[in-house]
Amino acid sequence: MVDWQKSSLSGEANECIEVRAVDGMVEIRESDTPDVIIRTTPRRWAAFLHDIRAGEFDHHGA
Repeated sequence: MVDWQKSSLSGEANECIEVRAVDGMVEIRESDTPDVIIRTTPRRWAAFLHDIRAGEFDHHGA
């Protein structure tokens, strides 16, 4: 099984998003609730990351 990865900016924090690739899919979880896992395709994951970088969801943090 592939190890979970988190951003190097997270440091030692246990409140971060972790990601791994398994069987051609991308799995995402929060480190503080590791039993809840979201699965998606690499294409959809890439589109989501693109939208984050483009500021698509910035209004949710306001």
